[in-house]
Amino acid sequence: MPTTKPPALSPTLQLAFELIRRPSVTPDDLGCQALMIERLAALGFRIQRLPFGDVQNVWATRGHHGPLLAFAGHTDVVPSGPHIHWEFPPFEPCIDEAGMLRGRGAADMKGSLAAMVTAVERFVEAHPDHHGRIGFLITSDEEGPAVDGTRAVVEHLRETHERLDYCIVGEPSSTERLGDVIKNGRRGSLGGVLHIKGIQGHVAYPHLARNPIHQALPALDALAREHWDAGNTFFPATNFQISNFRSGTGATNVIPGDVEVVFNFRFSTEVTHEQLRSRTEALLEAHGLDYHLDWTLNGEPFLTAEGELVEAAVNGVEDVLGHRPELSTAGGTSDGRFIATLGSQVVELGPCNATIHQVNERVRASDLEELSRVYEAILTRLFINGTARP
Repeated sequence: MPTTKPPALSPTLQLAFELIRRPSVTPDDLGCQALMIERLAALGFRIQRLPFGDVQNVWATRGHHGPLLAFAGHTDVVPSGPHIHWEFPPFEPCIDEAGMLRGRGAADMKGSLAAMVTAVERFVEAHPDHHGRIGFLITSDEEGPAVDGTRAVVEHLRETHERLDYCIVGEPSSTERLGDVIKNGRRGSLGGVLHIKGIQGHVAYPHLARNPIHQALPALDALAREHWDAGNTFFPATNFQISNFRSGTGATNVIPGDVEVVFNFRFSTEVTHEQLRSRTEALLEAHGLDYHLDWTLNGEPFLTAEGELVEAAVNGVEDVLGHRPELSTAGGTSDGRFIATLGSQVVELGPCNATIHQVNERVRASDLEELSRVYEAILTRLFINGTARP
């Protein structure tokens, strides 16, 4: 049977339990940031609350001189779905017989937040006058629209000329075991909503109508077959995917009057979003379509190919866990895409991602202890061993 109140929870697990107990579904924070603020303020962090819209954000810094390493993450979680489908209630954290911490946000990413805080607590206790600055950028809008969260805080930092040299995003980057993968970049994301206009009519009189589905299919096939780029050492080739196709009245004897197609590009650094837009529109025009296209740039690709942070992160994992991580840019987007626009070196390092957004989300409790030690090792390598640039 699981134990909801183990007799000797570590500081990291205690904080993880407290965070998971709060059902902070986007954009609600429900006091999660207050828990972190209390701990950070006790360490001498200067706290700035930066609410935008319905979103709660925090920017906290410690130190006055030298390069700044920020820990970035989010207190919001995705909905749990019906609790009846969970083996244990999603917002009542527990550690099961296998040593797994269960609860919504255990992996994505309240476990990482707890590990960050306790790592910094130990680091500051050991090195109260450390070189460099430490920051926390925390939002409650990562799982949602991601407009009033990290994106807005980054614009505030840009306007106030805040320097942010390094950033560790606590997204669950690991796959088979803790620290086997560090994300040192992400592909860009460009979305499109394509409206193709036809002429509605009776299927028995096609000469009096214009079927937009028939017109759309060759053009969509051309887009799907197009070679956008070959990728590079760090990124796979750019990928075009149709996610939604809507048309028709529901009747079997009516040629529809329009088609809506929703698609997405995940693109590498070998092509720009402007090039993708212009090449897409050229293909559509070559097929003679009567169309309207709405574009949404969700994020540019970013890459930290090398530098002090990658070196410290890779060696920190090896110091603590005994294996060397793989650098990867696979997966979806993260808030790292906004932070990278400040010219920061950015990596994502967190627990295993096998159960994120799923029913019965869980992470090995001991992994959070080790993750906290890895974060502390990175701080030590950057600010005590002199890896960070002056």
